[in-house]
Amino acid sequence: MSSNSPDLTKQAPRSPRVRLGGYAVLPRCLDKGRATLVNQNGEYHYDCPLDQGFLSYAGVDAEALKQQLAAGKGDGEILEWITANAKNKRTTPEIIAWSSWQDQRSPDNPDSRAYFNELHTNVAPKRTDITSWFDILDADDYASFGGKV
Repeated sequence: MSSNSPDLTKQAPRSPRVRLGGYAVLPRCLDKGRATLVNQNGEYHYDCPLDQGFLSYAGVDAEALKQQLAAGKGDGEILEWITANAKNKRTTPEIIAWSSWQDQRSPDNPDSRAYFNELHTNVAPKRTDITSWFDILDADDYASFGGKV
C-alpha cells in the first residue's frame, strides 16, 4: 500500500487537470485518499468539496472508493472499479465535457469569489493569469512546496 501512497507532506498531489479515464480531479482525489490512509496527507483533505464534485458526478461513494484504495489498487484498477460500480454511467463525451468545464470553472458567488481572491492575494498576487479554481490550486500547490509564483 505505502509504495502507491504519495507523501503529501513533501509533495503536492497531482494537479486537478491530470486525467484518468478522461476524468479531471480523479488522480488528485486518489493521491489524497492514499496519503490519508497512511497519515501522510499533510494539509490535503480527502473527500473535500473538489473531490465531492467528482464523486457526485460519477456517482461514487467516498468511503467505498477509500476501501478500494486501502486494498492497494492502482489507478487502472480503480478506474475499472469506478466504471463497474459508479451509479452514474457516463459516456466518454459526457466525461470530456465535464472535465473541460472543470478546467474553466471559477468562483460563481460572492463568498467563493472572496475566498478565491484571498488565496490569489496570498499565493500569487502579481499573477494576472489565475482565473479558475484549477489555476489557483496549481499555484497554491507550487508555492506550498517552495516554488516562487
